[in-house]
Amino acid sequence: MSEKDYWERHASKYDASVRWTLGKPLSRMSVLCAEAVRGHQRVLEVAAGTGIVTSAIAETCGSVVATDYAEAMVEVLARRIREEGHDNVQFEQADIYALPYPTGEFDAVVAANVLHIVPDFAAAIDALRRVTKPGGKLVAPTFCHDETRVSWLASRVFAITGFPSNRRFTLQSLRGALEDRGLQVTSAEVLPGLLPIGHVEGKFCG
Repeated sequence: MSEKDYWERHASKYDASVRWTLGKPLSRMSVLCAEAVRGHQRVLEVAAGTGIVTSAIAETCGSVVATDYAEAMVEVLARRIREEGHDNVQFEQADIYALPYPTGEFDAVVAANVLHIVPDFAAAIDALRRVTKPGGKLVAPTFCHDETRVSWLASRVFAITGFPSNRRFTLQSLRGALEDRGLQVTSAEVLPGLLPIGHVEGKFCG
């Protein structure tokens, strides 16, 4: 089963499963994402999944284009956004490597809990940079599988179950990988949990 097939099959039960196993840092992550894009007029969210973060950022920015490459995820996302009554969210199926938007289209990009999954990290960041305005913001909270001994062990157990993951970060290694792709990091912190989240924000400069 491909990684895309995994997300297509698990979309309907994703919220329940992730909140039960990995949910501790998600609320704080959503708050930080919402604050990070506050006042920005046009925001792109990649790998929006079922809309856990979308709902939060829609409250603080002008408009959101929320995307995911799994059709089933977009269907769940759209249903959630409609039920919550957000009228400033556009939802689309899109691949992070082939985003169908003009260069410099967005003031900020949110990529929540996806960078540990992408097969080609450098290409993914370069794609996000392309659609972000010069000096625009990247908000990239990411599961950090190797941050603690417990998370190291939990990550290996999840791998046995087929849970997709292509790299295991610590906050330090995540920050370094982003800086290597030209991100000027402005804030970075660990959100504790079974799998901690490294919340990193920065600007694409130059």
